[in-house]
Amino acid sequence: MLAFAPLHDAVGTAGRALTWFTTLLEPLAGGAATAAAIVVLTVVVRLLISPLTLAQVRGERRRTALAPEVHALQRRYADDPARLQGELFALYRANGASPVSGCLPLLLQAPVLLVMYRLFTTAEGGTGLLDERLAGVPLGHHLGDGLGGGTLPLFGALLAALLALAWWTSRRMRRAAAATGTVAGTPSEGPGAAVLGRVLPLLPYATVLVALVLPLAAVIYLVTTTAWSAAEQAVLRRPRPVPA
Repeated sequence: MLAFAPLHDAVGTAGRALTWFTTLLEPLAGGAATAAAIVVLTVVVRLLISPLTLAQVRGERRRTALAPEVHALQRRYADDPARLQGELFALYRANGASPVSGCLPLLLQAPVLLVMYRLFTTAEGGTGLLDERLAGVPLGHHLGDGLGGGTLPLFGALLAALLALAWWTSRRMRRAAAATGTVAGTPSEGPGAAVLGRVLPLLPYATVLVALVLPLAAVIYLVTTTAWSAAEQAVLRRPRPVPA
């Protein structure tokens, strides 16, 4: 199979970075050094995209603050959906609250997950990482490869962590929607809003389904980045004090 050149280069760069972190962490982590290096590399990636996350949170707050004006536009142009969409777009643009800005952090993480998948399912990059293990389980091991040895307890613990994080994130999304009267920063009323309100809180559980088909290394990345996202939500989206 021919490798896509930019992806091949990214896999090689990630492999070298992981090897360097592994060597650095080996005196402390021992046989788990490569798994620890994956966690460290994930944190580095999340720190690099943190400015976009901050912009996402600011945009959500702006959209929440604009909810009364959006409701007014919905009432005014209830019979003209095309005009309503145009007015909403103009309102968001004028206030720097683009609805699509919230997708950027997630979109930027998708290539990292793809690189991690290829790094531990192929010999691409020539780093020898396919031989690395965690608790006796190869980092390239999939659930479909068998549940013997330490595979079941290790994957079980990681999937349980993902499930707990998904539940926490979903619960927080529902509480935020109930408190602000918005779904993802947009009014909770109007065409399609009810469906959106039901679907969005279920999206965090998709990480559990994705983990079922990923190698162990990518699952470690997924758990780390999801935990980071949960911590960001707790810190950046905490209720702001209302001025007296």
